Amino acid sequence: MQYQSQSVAKLYFIAAIGLFLGQILFGAVLGAQYIWGDFLFPAIPFNVARMVHTNLLIVWLLFGFMGAAYYLVPEESETELFSPMLGTLLFWIFLAAGAATILGYLLVPYATLAELTMNDLLPTMGREFLEQPTITKIGIVIVALGFLFNIGMTILKGRKTVISMILFIGLVGLAVFFLFSFVNPSNLIEDKFWWWWVVHLWVEGVWELIMGAILAFVLIKTTGVDREIIEKWLYIIIAMSLITGLIGTGHHYYWIGTPEYWQWWGSIFSAMEPIPFFMMVLYAFNMVNQRRREHPNKAAVLWAQGTAVMAFLGAGVWGFIHTLAPVNYYTHGTQVTAAHGHMAFYGAYVMIVLTIISYAMPLLRGRAAANSNQSQVVEMWGFWLMTVAMVFITLFLTAAGVLQVWLQRYTENPMGFMEVQDKLQVFYMMREVAGIVFLIGLLVYIYSFFVKGEEAAA
Repeated sequence: MQYQSQSVAKLYFIAAIGLFLGQILFGAVLGAQYIWGDFLFPAIPFNVARMVHTNLLIVWLLFGFMGAAYYLVPEESETELFSPMLGTLLFWIFLAAGAATILGYLLVPYATLAELTMNDLLPTMGREFLEQPTITKIGIVIVALGFLFNIGMTILKGRKTVISMILFIGLVGLAVFFLFSFVNPSNLIEDKFWWWWVVHLWVEGVWELIMGAILAFVLIKTTGVDREIIEKWLYIIIAMSLITGLIGTGHHYYWIGTPEYWQWWGSIFSAMEPIPFFMMVLYAFNMVNQRRREHPNKAAVLWAQGTAVMAFLGAGVWGFIHTLAPVNYYTHGTQVTAAHGHMAFYGAYVMIVLTIISYAMPLLRGRAAANSNQSQVVEMWGFWLMTVAMVFITLFLTAAGVLQVWLQRYTENPMGFMEVQDKLQVFYMMREVAGIVFLIGLLVYIYSFFVKGEEAAA
């Protein structure tokens, strides 16, 4: 059953895809700057392009999560959204704040931006991923509070389900842990200790609850498998994710001056982190195999299965590759880290947002169940181009990272950083080619929404 207030999600999904495109364009610029150091300099210096690339990633994923909640919660709660007007208002506030921040990065020197936004009153700027001006961070908190109020009130007045409750817990956790971005000690060890409370506890903690809830919702809708079966799987996966993810924060504490026991705690629980992702693979494919009906939206089913596989590979396998303390001693901060980061973010969070968009957007645009078969074929081409390109980006970065570790850190006569970077150029060139293919895949995906054709049979 469709609820009129679900239409609020459409705004969030459109903005998410637009910002995603911006993120990938700046990723292509960064890839080119690894090869030609003065590419687009001084208009877009490397540090600015990197800030825009990573900040757009976070912002567009937040738009995607919010859109997913606005679509999913009314349907799960069997009631209209508490306040569609509030949802729309918060959308425009968030979009304006995000756009102003990105323009600030591009048009104003970062130190000047800090002065203009009165960062000296409450210093929070200057840390990677959390470069946003303090005033923007405060705006994000206000938007998050309004959003949680809207979603929470909707759940309160309607049916309570496992999926909506787990999603809400994840969203509350997202907002709570973001508050640690305001903690900015002058001591570098303390700074890094609390910094990971945002960066790690988001992506390896509460975001996994959001991911699990969205995946469960789409699988229920597309497979017809009993809700009770899917919910039991969800409980187990979420419990394992939280246990391993929360204590696994310790794998960031090895070499920053924290107590030695973090080497053991971090190594043991980080080594267990691939388990819930492997369970997610079994879960997704089991549900699809047990399906009671063939859903016409085959593209959404493909995205759901792809999410489980790529999240396991990126977050699970590539995370495990360099998470043990004796290995991490050599690999942290190298291109091995970048390889893990790219595939993990794409597999776990980019793909789950694209999964819910693939399922929901045809319905929001008035289709009975799915886009036309022609449209879905184009969308699946986009899926494969982006996914295969990301696999190659990861492989090239992994090869670059292994060589970097060997030449710069492991050998008896280590080479200098820039000297090693020259040796890695061939991998950077191949990575850039794969990045361009990924961009083409994203454009194909966007184009699929404009392909006409007969509606797929429900």
